Amino acid sequence: MQPDELTGKTADERISGFAVTGFHLIEHGLLIIIAVLTLGAVAREVNTVIVTQIVTLADILQMFLYTEVISMIGVFYTGRGSASPFVYPIFIAITALARLIVLQGKDMKPENILFEAGSILLLSVAVVIILRSRKEFGS
Repeated sequence: MQPDELTGKTADERISGFAVTGFHLIEHGLLIIIAVLTLGAVAREVNTVIVTQIVTLADILQMFLYTEVISMIGVFYTGRGSASPFVYPIFIAITALARLIVLQGKDMKPENILFEAGSILLLSVAVVIILRSRKEFGS
C-alpha cells in the first residue's frame, strides 16, 4: 500500500492507530467505571461503620483492599512502570488471602491455613522476582 501524501502513513498504519486509540479510550473508560464503583463501595462501608458505630478488623482489611484497587487503577491509568501493573493485583491477592486467614482462621482446618499462607509466600516471591527482573533487565 502506498503512504498517504498528507500523513505519510499507509491505510493499515492509520487503522492500527485508530484501533490502539480506541482500545486506550475503552480501557480508560472502564478504569473510571471501576474507580467510581470502588468509591461507592468505600462510601457504603464507611456508612455501615458510622451507622453501627463499630469498627472491626474485617472493615479495616476491606478498606485496605479498596485502597489497593484505587492504587492499581492509578497505575493502569497513568501507565507508570511496566512491572507495576503486574505487582498491584498480586498485592491485592496477598491482602485478600491475609484477610481470609484473619477472619476465618479460627474456623479453618490447619492445613487450609497452611495452604493459604503458602499462597501468600508464593505470591510474595513472585513480586520479588518481578521487581528484581525489572531492575536487572530493565523495563
